[in-house]
Amino acid sequence: MTTELQNFLEDIQQVDDFAEFQDATVRLRDLLKVTHVVYHWVNSVGERFGAGTYSSEWVDRYLEKDYLRMDPVIFGCFQRFTPVNWKQLDWSSKAAKAFFRDALDYGVGNQGWTIPIRGPNGQFALFTLNGDVSDAAWERVIARYERDLMVIAHEFNKKALAFDSHEEGQACPSLSPREAAAITHIAKGLSRGQAASEMGISEHTLRVYVESARHKLGAMNTTHAVARALSMGLIIV
Repeated sequence: MTTELQNFLEDIQQVDDFAEFQDATVRLRDLLKVTHVVYHWVNSVGERFGAGTYSSEWVDRYLEKDYLRMDPVIFGCFQRFTPVNWKQLDWSSKAAKAFFRDALDYGVGNQGWTIPIRGPNGQFALFTLNGDVSDAAWERVIARYERDLMVIAHEFNKKALAFDSHEEGQACPSLSPREAAAITHIAKGLSRGQAASEMGISEHTLRVYVESARHKLGAMNTTHAVARALSMGLIIV
């Protein structure tokens, strides 16, 4: 392991909150000189959330189109226990091809490599590198970093599990009516523009309410905030 990655590994072990967890994905992306680094987590009660460097526009698009139900990466990795090159997955269906084209349009690279991780009580996570290079160049990247990333991926997961365990004992937060309404509209699958229109506010103001709710819920992103609000009974969809 290079000195830079060894230092990164030590730093991820000291992460204290979700903001630092998110920042770690950005730092690792820059260290490896890849397009994206993403950690996606499903915990023991079925909440789905994550951290990573995908754009907010792609995350919103992913949720709007309900790609979770057909994402070849998620379905392909769920059946595996070892790292998966996206080229090994089944992209043959019309829906999968459309999904891939959409992802490329939103800045997701043409290459991917994902480590499936399984934790206690049914917890399942994916740690993904994403790039925009040739097949040969991508193989060189993976060959260089594969062993180190196996260790780093599991450190990300250990930290996520620690956050989850810590939050189980926390009191249920309280959302304002506007915060709850904003999260509810997002949970129903509305785009930010549609949600803002429903509430009679600007998209900027909607984002303020969503971000406020996210911080109260201790969520890493909007997806996580929706999952937490639903599981805590703060919103009903």
